[in-house]
Amino acid sequence: MANLRELRDRIRSVNSTKKITKAQELIATSRITKAQARVEASQPYATELTNVMNRLAAASTLEHPMLREREDGNVAAILVITSDRGMCGGYNNNVFKKAAQLKALLESKGYEVVRYVTGSKGIGHYNFREEEVAGSWDGFSQDPTWEGTHDVRRHMIDGFVAGSKGTTKGREGLHAEGEGAGVTGFDQVHVVYTEFESMLTQTARAQQLLPVEPVVQGEEYEMGDSALEDPEPTENISADFEFEPDADTLMEALLPQYVSRILFAMFLEASASESAARRTAMKSATDNATEMVNDLSRVANQARQAQITQEISEIVGGAGALSDSAESD
Repeated sequence: MANLRELRDRIRSVNSTKKITKAQELIATSRITKAQARVEASQPYATELTNVMNRLAAASTLEHPMLREREDGNVAAILVITSDRGMCGGYNNNVFKKAAQLKALLESKGYEVVRYVTGSKGIGHYNFREEEVAGSWDGFSQDPTWEGTHDVRRHMIDGFVAGSKGTTKGREGLHAEGEGAGVTGFDQVHVVYTEFESMLTQTARAQQLLPVEPVVQGEEYEMGDSALEDPEPTENISADFEFEPDADTLMEALLPQYVSRILFAMFLEASASESAARRTAMKSATDNATEMVNDLSRVANQARQAQITQEISEIVGGAGALSDSAESD
């Protein structure tokens, strides 16, 4: 059993750690609220943009490269979204596992996989294992902004449009060979991120970003008695949107913005998930520290009681010896 001084030092150390984990828990809680507010604030624009894209898809005849699968495509890009900081439980490990599963699946289909990473933890993870990373960005995992994520969003789109037989210009964060060298494109884009489901549940997801599969919004018509008597030709039925200049031009202009907005929404989801995971991990650490302090305090009290009992026994024994010595004299 440790002596009393060691136990007291251990209690002080655990209490210091507990203060840190409690502070991290409170900070993460406040950041969750802000992240959720940002996600909710972005929903009206995202919903309206999705509705417009659905209408455009119904009216447009444009065969945009971002809308169709390449028959001869053989290169797939995986964007792995991780955190810049630790102390968030299994948040990053779950993302790494999902990314490894996706990579194995794509390779089994004959694709060459190129990996892009955001977040210091992901960069360190792959560098330590000497696994190749084509591009990396960090510094915005907890507070992603439209400007801060511009390079990664833009490269994912430009790289796909260029295709595996073309190149796109170099950007900050890309690991191109030589200064000013072009970067080879790819034929698919997949994103591995963490979806925020609740304060206690965050799930790692793998989602195909490109090519986009548009959801064509159909029209609903009410067929009354007059319609049955005098049916209107279906070719005369038109959507309630008029596009200016035309649907094809708008589709070509808005589609990259639409994809970029989807990717930015994933960054917002990952930010909220990171804070929630960190709050859960820090709360668990705080609870464990409290339990450990209680256990150590109980052991320290027992050690102190044993020490007091021993001291009393020694005093009583010493007094008895002195008394016996005095009587013998």
